[in-house]
Amino acid sequence: MKRTTVSIIILLLLVGFTASAQDFFLLPHNFYVPKGDKLSLHLLSGSEFKPENEFKFANAKATKLMLYEGSKKTDLSKSGSAADSTLLTCTLQNPGLALFELVRDDETESERNKFLRNLENEGLDKMAEEAKASSQQYFVERFHRYTKTLVVVDKASGKDFDKPLGQDYEIIIQQNPYKAAYGDDVTAQVLFKGKPLKDAVVIQYVRTINGSIIPQKLLSDNSGLVFFKLSREGVYMISSTHVEPSQDKKADYESWSTTFTFAFANTDDEPNTYREFGFGSKH
Repeated sequence: MKRTTVSIIILLLLVGFTASAQDFFLLPHNFYVPKGDKLSLHLLSGSEFKPENEFKFANAKATKLMLYEGSKKTDLSKSGSAADSTLLTCTLQNPGLALFELVRDDETESERNKFLRNLENEGLDKMAEEAKASSQQYFVERFHRYTKTLVVVDKASGKDFDKPLGQDYEIIIQQNPYKAAYGDDVTAQVLFKGKPLKDAVVIQYVRTINGSIIPQKLLSDNSGLVFFKLSREGVYMISSTHVEPSQDKKADYESWSTTFTFAFANTDDEPNTYREFGFGSKH
């Protein structure tokens, strides 16, 4: 079944955290949720869609945590879980699409080579060249992280996922992936402070059912748009980072990062046990 398939992919994603990295992303334990069931939501970080750290609610540094179900908005900022590594657990009662949003701010000092490597990994080659021209050995970077994830409760109805949430840096998808078929196109728009951002580097990742991660580098057009196909079943992440020299003397650079995760499953005849994916007798 679709929900079994994607749940297995999520278990694969949650295995093995090793080191800190650049992307922060939301990952529900299941993207296909029956009405009235509890959903566990995880906040992860890692490079190239490989989870390396997980954050409890207490150390997530969330300045905003919201659930959008159609026109209904729920503030989840006081609903976090302190018992384990899960960000939060909540019960979803309204059928249709549900969009989770988390905003977090942070500041860190990075050694020169690590900072340059992070810029290059994000495809920010011009910014990396400018930083290389400096003799500076450490860089203080102020972060603004914007993360979204889209799940479906019982049925894939609703369209509020394609509306801006007012984030400073935001990716909006314009098609419903839960109503899509194999090979369908998806258009995503990158907005910086409410306006389309030209030449934004966007990395689109797919984590497939066998654990492979397929990245695709995209560049936004004059309208801030990028285009890709739903060519593989799995968990998708769209990621982008924008960096500018800081206007505040307390930091060298200011960066805005955005990620959007969702699932795509085209068929129902997928394996329905964990054994096929290396979990032995676990069920």
